[in-house]
Amino acid sequence: MAELLPIALTMGEPAGIGGEITLKTWLARPPAAGTFLMIANPAALTNEAAALGLDVPIQEIATPAEAIGIFPHALPVLAEPLAVPVTLGQPNTANAPAVINAIARAVDLAMTGQVAALVTNPIHKKLLADSGFPHPGHTEYLGALTGTAHPVMMLTCPGLKVVPVTVHMALRDAIDALTTEQIVMAGSITAQALINDFAIPNPRLAVAALNPHAGDGGLLGSEDARLVAPAVEQLKALGINVSGPVPADTLFHERARATYDAAICMYHDQALIPLKTIDFDRGVDVTLGLPIVRTSPDHGTAFDIAGHGVARETSLIAALVQAREIAMNRANMSIRPPRAH
Repeated sequence: MAELLPIALTMGEPAGIGGEITLKTWLARPPAAGTFLMIANPAALTNEAAALGLDVPIQEIATPAEAIGIFPHALPVLAEPLAVPVTLGQPNTANAPAVINAIARAVDLAMTGQVAALVTNPIHKKLLADSGFPHPGHTEYLGALTGTAHPVMMLTCPGLKVVPVTVHMALRDAIDALTTEQIVMAGSITAQALINDFAIPNPRLAVAALNPHAGDGGLLGSEDARLVAPAVEQLKALGINVSGPVPADTLFHERARATYDAAICMYHDQALIPLKTIDFDRGVDVTLGLPIVRTSPDHGTAFDIAGHGVARETSLIAALVQAREIAMNRANMSIRPPRAH
């Protein structure tokens, strides 16, 4: 059934490139992504398509089910009102409630089984924070909306999957916040998601060291011995195939990547720098541990190029395809007969 239901795509920050890459993705209509609908302002999208010279008919719908028949001929849109008109490249906090509400609506559609998954266009975290939004980013908000205590952010591209244990915080704060329990939680949720979401029956994890050379016997810091190594042992005790702490400078070359299915990293840039270096255009953000499927393109709002017609839709297409694949993998898991004992 997951292949028949549409995917809900949120508007993201309307002054960014979310509208442009969505319009271009509809023009491409890659078969592997299936049908999608957008939660956005139809008039703003129509104006953007005209300004960019993109021949994309916009059709407002009342329910997700209508998207199936409409999608081949027009971009289906569930209307989300905006407080003020959009000026591309110039965000306005007045539209922040609409950005937030589009996410909440998409989550509700996924939780009630009306869509197969949700894909979120990029938001501007500082702008939302200035409007009073209490969450650091999508991952934390999705956890709150779905009642998930420990949502985990994974970034994927062809050839690499990475999970940062600490996410949206300053590096100094991330080091202070890192705990053995967090590493174990991220590793165990990742291992289960590799089975359920990515159809990898016997997943292999590699845990990155925090310090250079994994601390070099304490010469370069004690955190790897005190925090990371005990987490690796606890993950092994849970029956997970895991190695580490592995010095991060030797973890991401081609031969090393062949030895694991996902790398558990200690902080944001330790995970994202190798992934974006390997394949910037096809990076996808996946939230693990949720009762619903959520992915996102792995880039920001790009205000500097918004409205110029040069934004690439590659990462959004990858996010839609990844969401569809995960939804199908979960559906297949749910219909498998129980193992004989």
